Amino acid sequence: MQNILLLGAGRSATSLINYLKKNAEQEEWHVKIGDFDIKLAEEKGGNHPNTSAVQFDILNEIQTKDEIAKADLVISMLPARFHPKVASACVDLGKHMVTASYNSPDVEELSDIAKSKNILILMECGLDPGIDHMTAMEAMDNISEKGGKLTSFKSYTGGLVAPENDNNPWHYKFSWNPRNVVLAGQGVAQFIRNGRYKYIPYHKLFSRYETIEVNGLGDFEGYPNRNSLKYRTIYGIEEIPTLIRGTFRKAGFCDAWNIFVQLGVTDDTYKMEGLENMSKRDFINAFLPYNKTQPIEEKLCLNLGIKRDSETFKKLEWLGVFEDAKVPISDGSPAQVMQAIMEEKMSLDPGDKDMIVMQHQFEYELNDKKYRLDSSIVSKGDDQLETAMSKTVGWPLGIAVKNILNDNIKLRGVQIPIKKEIYDPILKELNNMGIQFNENEIEIKD
Repeated sequence: MQNILLLGAGRSATSLINYLKKNAEQEEWHVKIGDFDIKLAEEKGGNHPNTSAVQFDILNEIQTKDEIAKADLVISMLPARFHPKVASACVDLGKHMVTASYNSPDVEELSDIAKSKNILILMECGLDPGIDHMTAMEAMDNISEKGGKLTSFKSYTGGLVAPENDNNPWHYKFSWNPRNVVLAGQGVAQFIRNGRYKYIPYHKLFSRYETIEVNGLGDFEGYPNRNSLKYRTIYGIEEIPTLIRGTFRKAGFCDAWNIFVQLGVTDDTYKMEGLENMSKRDFINAFLPYNKTQPIEEKLCLNLGIKRDSETFKKLEWLGVFEDAKVPISDGSPAQVMQAIMEEKMSLDPGDKDMIVMQHQFEYELNDKKYRLDSSIVSKGDDQLETAMSKTVGWPLGIAVKNILNDNIKLRGVQIPIKKEIYDPILKELNNMGIQFNENEIEIKD
């Protein structure tokens, strides 16, 4: 019997846990689910004979080492800031670890020690990052193997609401951590286009999007995400002239969200005074110039350069930011207030399904001809537990766990899933589970 320790039983872990339970008997696994909320861990285990639950506190170093010592492999679904602590304990105790979160310098520096102890620390094995790496590398490896030269790679991913449940003017509902949505894009977007380095500061980001058509779903807006430049080295395409990784939203979202960015209400660096006495209308007015007589709506339009009859203004109005109702929280940053306001209107309704949309766009040269390959995936959730987000994050982790414990993946040290030994078995099983890319290739005529 092999012992798997899963740390974190939140919403994103649901599909992963169900995958582990489904395979536990055949694979001879015991899955221990650890969460600070023991009831949640027990609920996710669901009395399955091959699972157990434990109240777990990552800040308790004695408990952390004790539980990891009893496992053959650890899956961390904890907040990202705790992964270095888990990884360090796994390396000390000689245990494999997998997670869906981004790699970090603190984890990366453990790679040589992990190799010396014959263990694998597999990072970025979820959706984005994860499936995006795997599918991109598979396509790029295929292009390379047939002698093609890659000249452009653009990749966009979005967690959205399924079209049949899209019933608000933003065409958006939360299917993931709302805080991450409110804080998205902060920092500087960095990428390269036609050999030119490009940098977009946060206050310009949502006015610098591209309109991209996804077959069967219409137009989306893609804005650059974080630092795309580092992926030239990661993917082994250092000389590529164009490389952009970004986020998808439905058409119209970015212009409306840009209003909030320009106002400053997505700032999370300070706490506001007087929230306990503010209405939503007061909250927005706090970020506008003082005028004794001018209505807030008129003042906002004048200062932000939009019209009262525009679709952008209608989105703001629908969200309720001009209402006299009290703000939902009495203590917090502007970003926390915005999150609370949005959660009142943008949460999934009972019966709603979410949707993941990912599209890769490759351009390459082969035999003096130019080609464009569009590769896209559209995945819908089953319900509010088995969401598309939960499945596309959890299933790759579960498949990776199975292949590591069965010794099909022999790589060691700190890795992300960009090598065929890792991505090939994961993508094959995902394809059988209905997570598959549709490809469309055309020759580009000059």
